[in-house]
Amino acid sequence: MKSLRTMALTVLSLAILFSSAVATAAQPKQAPKRKRRPNPAFAAVADDPSLPRVLLIGDSISIGYTLPTREALAGKANVHRAPTNCGPTIRGLEGLDNWLGEGRWDVIHFNWGMHDLKKIDGKHQVPIDEYEKNLRELVGRLKRIGTALVWCSTTPVPQGCSPPRTNEDVIAYNAVAEKIMDAEGIAIDDLYAFALPQLDEIQRPANVHFTPEGSAVLAKQVAASILKALDKARSTDK
Repeated sequence: MKSLRTMALTVLSLAILFSSAVATAAQPKQAPKRKRRPNPAFAAVADDPSLPRVLLIGDSISIGYTLPTREALAGKANVHRAPTNCGPTIRGLEGLDNWLGEGRWDVIHFNWGMHDLKKIDGKHQVPIDEYEKNLRELVGRLKRIGTALVWCSTTPVPQGCSPPRTNEDVIAYNAVAEKIMDAEGIAIDDLYAFALPQLDEIQRPANVHFTPEGSAVLAKQVAASILKALDKARSTDK
């Protein structure tokens, strides 16, 4: 009797194992997840000690023009950038000290605005009065470093982009930033005015971002504004 019961249990166990194996084999194999390649714009820069040091701070628009700006200034400046999307001013307040690090900077080219003015559930991520307050604080912290500063205006926004943004808001937020920079004596790289007449050629359709070729066009303007700031700083030091 025991022998029959043991055999029955063994057969049942084998049946369960077989069913489990069949079920496992029937499941589609999942492809291994590909590791996201690090963005080369965030790569560490080995400084040439004979050249000035430049820091770019900005959102994904600035990430796009980082490499071509670095290329345009090769042999003229060591071009670094904050190793992240610097987002809205609220993220800037949190991350600025880390982005500045311990090194000396000769020029800091910076922007906030595109993320502040985007709408979430119908409301700006950072309302314009709060944007002004945050930007004033950020500028104050940057000025304490004693380096040359260049404010970069927020680039134009096309219709139909997502998340929702309007070009009217870009103009309004840029006007607030311009008022602050004029009061603080900070140079302005008007990338908005530079990009506006050529958006059809350099910007993606219904998208705030630019094509690779468009980012290279922006980089020429950015590089020129940095060189101008470096030249001014040198003449002041003499």
